[in-house]
Amino acid sequence: MLKNMKKDLQKLADSKKGKELSRFFKTGKGEYGEGDIFLGIAVPEQRKIAKKYYELQLNKIQEFLSSKIHEHRLTSLFILISKFEKGNNKLKKEIFDFYLKNTRNINNWDLVDLSAPKILGAYMLNHPKEKKILYKFAKSKNLWEKRIAIISTFAFIKNNEFDDAIKIAEILLNDKHDLIHKAVGWMLREIGKRDQKTEEKFLKKHYKEIPRTMLRYAIEKFQKNKKEFYMKK
Repeated sequence: MLKNMKKDLQKLADSKKGKELSRFFKTGKGEYGEGDIFLGIAVPEQRKIAKKYYELQLNKIQEFLSSKIHEHRLTSLFILISKFEKGNNKLKKEIFDFYLKNTRNINNWDLVDLSAPKILGAYMLNHPKEKKILYKFAKSKNLWEKRIAIISTFAFIKNNEFDDAIKIAEILLNDKHDLIHKAVGWMLREIGKRDQKTEEKFLKKHYKEIPRTMLRYAIEKFQKNKKEFYMKK
């Protein structure tokens, strides 16, 4: 089954698009995605492949999730998400643990953003004691674990639970990486869509130290006059 899946993905490869994606996802030496290899396959096509190979077992998924090829890893994550959403409690726990053991392979921003809320966040909604893992990740030296920490809270935000997102945003407030600024700003914006007072409470408390990119993302949906107010601060 693995060989067939690899062949199906290879048939969809587009070398020109692969080069474009390699530049877009910063795969050059010293960049955040250094060494990542792209076949150049559109996300909807990867979802179709994932649906076709939904029955793949975790030990087989591991082989693809450990691949240097980006689309192998993303397609594997799409399979995991489907299995998680349709699975019983036992399988959900297995996939949750499996995901945590593979954070080293969930190592680009799209991989994190498309999977962390739907697996880690979704599981933690029903198992709040596990949220402590996100606080550990937020203090990690690993860029992707820090992004996993804040993006996983999207599941809580959608459920109108904002406390963890705010606390993790505070931990990451002084992080130096642009990808963390964008992720935190995005989650703050999502909070604001549901409860602008909670978002503004955070902004008023931290306006002196909040990075510019984080602020721009956070206030994107604000009215013009309010947006100007915060940018001038």
